[in-house]
Amino acid sequence: MSHPTLDALARPGGGLAMVAMDQRESLRTMFDDAGAGRPADDVLTAFKLEVARSLGDLASGFLIDRRYGFDELRDGRLLPAGCGLILAVDALTQEDGGPVEETALDPDFLAEGTDLDGVDGVKLLIVWRRDERREQRVELAREFVRRSAERGVLSVLEPVVRATPAELADGSWDLNTAITEAARELSVLGQSLYKAQVPSAGEGEPAALLDACRELDDAVTGPWVVLSQGVALDRFPAAVEAACRAGASGFLAGRALWSDVVGRPLTELAVRSAPRLERLTRIVDEHATPWQETS
Repeated sequence: MSHPTLDALARPGGGLAMVAMDQRESLRTMFDDAGAGRPADDVLTAFKLEVARSLGDLASGFLIDRRYGFDELRDGRLLPAGCGLILAVDALTQEDGGPVEETALDPDFLAEGTDLDGVDGVKLLIVWRRDERREQRVELAREFVRRSAERGVLSVLEPVVRATPAELADGSWDLNTAITEAARELSVLGQSLYKAQVPSAGEGEPAALLDACRELDDAVTGPWVVLSQGVALDRFPAAVEAACRAGASGFLAGRALWSDVVGRPLTELAVRSAPRLERLTRIVDEHATPWQETS
């Protein structure tokens, strides 16, 4: 079996400019918060597919979940040849309207014979905490990387750090320390790509943000990109630039591109989201470390 490389998700220069559209119940909540009510499944699917139509030509990779739009996206050939397809294979534990609390591997991914035709990579979200389940999550990530290799697809590992109640109570929680600690613990597992939170949620002075991103780069083994959750929409371009200048290969982002279009006419994706993606792609082309040059 030939081993895939990140060229399948990369721009010609080796940077990664990818769109995340794998949100599930959190996307439903976003519609509700925007005043559009709780959407039915077909509304979520239609939104995701329109994001693919509007942004696919500009993206080097596109991430989607299996339930809302994957079959239509893959079978309808909505993505151009230069945009790789990533499938989320995380099963989420999430209360209605709340954050994801835990994850597991999707049984469909674990089942023998599951069709991954046309899929370049798979993605697993890990909720990282300093609690009694910490080692179990490491083993989950390890299993994900192993099974991805067995299936012949790229593995994108996405840890999101969370504080324990004790850390919040005693004031010991520090976001950046947790992000770098998670990177040291999990990025050594052999994943194809590590997807990290932006240090300081993209806030602060440019020099301080760059220093924090350099600390993260020192902690990560292998190529890495940043996600946009938790970063203010207008701060994300500067965050991507800081991360790329520090050693990142780009971004895999959703909310920073399309969050303010949720609940609005889908035609606004071309007006609002496409120019943002074009700007971010220019940043990647200018500042990103090509994935081949990471260590």
